[in-house]
Amino acid sequence: MKTSTRIICANLNGIRSASSKGFFDWLGTQGADFVCVQELKAQADNMQTEFMVPHDLKGHFHYAQKKGYSGVGLYSRATPDEVIIGFDDGEFDAEGRYVEARFGKLSVISVYFPSGSSAPERQEAKYRFLDVFLPHIAALRAQGRELVICGDVNIAHHEIDLKNWKGNLKNSGFLPEERAWLSQFMQTVELHDVYRTLEPNTHQYTWWSNRGQARANNVGWRIDYQLATPAIAQHACATSVYTERMFSDHAPIIMDYRADLIQLTAV
Repeated sequence: MKTSTRIICANLNGIRSASSKGFFDWLGTQGADFVCVQELKAQADNMQTEFMVPHDLKGHFHYAQKKGYSGVGLYSRATPDEVIIGFDDGEFDAEGRYVEARFGKLSVISVYFPSGSSAPERQEAKYRFLDVFLPHIAALRAQGRELVICGDVNIAHHEIDLKNWKGNLKNSGFLPEERAWLSQFMQTVELHDVYRTLEPNTHQYTWWSNRGQARANNVGWRIDYQLATPAIAQHACATSVYTERMFSDHAPIIMDYRADLIQLTAV
């Protein structure tokens, strides 16, 4: 009988690029039960079998309408009761940002928040996303659903979550309004930042700029998260960020739970 669950979250910065750098070979060594990926930068006709059913994991995908942009995926070893693609029937569904797989009362969600760093217009889009995402997740909680939300949130929550916090106080990703939203979101929906629960004092990043020698000098940001409801988070027992090989400008987050989460939340 299965007594544990492993969930991996990874922004791939292009699924074809990550594959060429060995992501799926590495994934085959991990024994994951769920894998949430972001930034596919691919459409359905670009998806090879290796991308869709790697190592007995069945994938479900939300592609952006714009080619070579955004897109998310969610792989699971078990067959979901239901898969929901998209959440707002509008602007952000067109950008391919949300996949939810349901197993009994459990929802595992792969999500890719917009980045606001490229232009003021994109920062405004990011705020619009935040405005619609919180009530959507709150509605799931009101239905009694237990959640694991995995994704690139594009927000560093606290000073410990980025190397140069003083120099980024006015930059997208560390703006006071964004950080306040993340605090409000976690409080309103009752979510735990599972990595930070297990590693309260660790300076560990998940994304590094391609500029300069950011990765070599570990000048990074922790903007990729696994957020879980209390009934799930209390079973988290081990976590790591995999940095030995570089599949992307992000690093995968690995989280182990001391329970079969599907059985734990069975109706």
